[in-house]
Amino acid sequence: MDLYCTRPGCPHPVNAFADLDQQATLKTVPQKYCTTCGMELILVGRYLPLKLLGQGGFGAAFLARDRYTPAMRLCVVKQFLPSGTLSPAQLQIAQQLFEREAEVLEQLGNTHPLIPDLFAFFELTIATTQPGKQDKFFYLVQEYIDGQTMEEEAIQKGTLPSDDVRAMLKEILEVLTFVHENGSIHRDIKPSNIMRHCNGRFYLLDFGAVKQATKGAATGRSTGIYSLGFAPPEQMAGGEVYPSSDLYALAVTCLMLLTGKQPNELFDSYSNTWTWRSEAPGVNRSLADALDRMLLPTPNQRFQTAEAVLAALKPPAKPRTGRSSTPSKRAVSPAPSPPTAPPQPQVQSAAPVVAPSGTPQSVASQSIKVSRGRSTIAPFSTIELLGGAAFTGFEGGLLAIALVSLLGTSLLSGGFWLMLLIGLIFLQSRRTIERVDLLIAAGATLAIVLLVPPLHHVVAALGGNVWVTVVVIAGLVGLVAIAATALFRIIFNLLSTFL
Repeated sequence: MDLYCTRPGCPHPVNAFADLDQQATLKTVPQKYCTTCGMELILVGRYLPLKLLGQGGFGAAFLARDRYTPAMRLCVVKQFLPSGTLSPAQLQIAQQLFEREAEVLEQLGNTHPLIPDLFAFFELTIATTQPGKQDKFFYLVQEYIDGQTMEEEAIQKGTLPSDDVRAMLKEILEVLTFVHENGSIHRDIKPSNIMRHCNGRFYLLDFGAVKQATKGAATGRSTGIYSLGFAPPEQMAGGEVYPSSDLYALAVTCLMLLTGKQPNELFDSYSNTWTWRSEAPGVNRSLADALDRMLLPTPNQRFQTAEAVLAALKPPAKPRTGRSSTPSKRAVSPAPSPPTAPPQPQVQSAAPVVAPSGTPQSVASQSIKVSRGRSTIAPFSTIELLGGAAFTGFEGGLLAIALVSLLGTSLLSGGFWLMLLIGLIFLQSRRTIERVDLLIAAGATLAIVLLVPPLHHVVAALGGNVWVTVVVIAGLVGLVAIAATALFRIIFNLLSTFL
């Protein structure tokens, strides 16, 4: 049997012991030592490290067996192993995170079925290779989840079907409901911290960055622990974190799984908006709208609870046709179908970024209208917004030429022109027409107006080249629309900054 040395930097950590292949010896031998560095291999005389699963900035994870259980169950041994580049303050934060993870797993993991159980937490003092010196090591032993992280699945498959992402989202939302109701905020949700068990269930991992919160009250300032790309603006700026901060990170995770792209490829930093829908065209409308609201930049604009997101994802209620039973509030959703790819061992990803507390970073603003807490339009980038304005002005100018030529000005009131303008804007806001559709619609309208004489009668009366005059008038109206939209955008951003 091979045992793996957990001393950091051991040049030959794999140790082979033929006598441990005998069950009687394996159960009774007091201790084994690394043949290279002399490190104790059987941790606290109980846990047998078998191999390294992964190593990050704050620690290493090993697959191990517990020889004090009848079946010598598999478990994960995590060792506190901070990076040598950390400052003393960051080192202290890292150790607090490690100890906090043990506390949270004991509180939550042993209660909720989709959070790993805590088996043990202990400290070992081991003699070094230098006489008279000792090293201290901290270990955490937790339940082994046999499966793949969502990061591993994304690397393997590229993208995940929207049904799979929806199932994952709903199950993790149920876990977050439990976590938030118990006064905690995870603060580091990302694909590598969500694992799909080989039975199809989704587990939430890595509670090292969890923050204890007073329910219904502000949480105080953040310690600067976050993962780049997934953390919301308030967390990156070192401000207060809320349950809705977890919802933001979970939505970014869903976007990454749906599109196969990294967060920085989906976030338009110029307009501070997430532009992802075109990368995942097959996503259900209710799921897409829920994700957009979870991604709003201001915490109070998002869903305030995980339960509220679950309610938004439910299909519309059907008329009752008979008696039906009401499920309990804490019922766990059915397990989704297991992945087609073979499960792989649990791998612990690199630790979240530790940023110096108080580092000023601007909180992103986003021009998305919110009405009664619901997102009314999908986010537009600045280019899309100005392009839409150009189309609205150009198309409106062409329609004005055609309608005035046919009906004259006496039959067309100001209200009619306003309704026409609102109609064009509405079609774009619902993305009924967008991108190439705008060019096609404008080109088709221009061709019709130019090729049908009655539609440009009013322009012909002005004299000159009719075709040039039509294009110039429509173009000037388009430029006016662009200028008005740009001015509105500037005013909106200024008000958003100061209010």
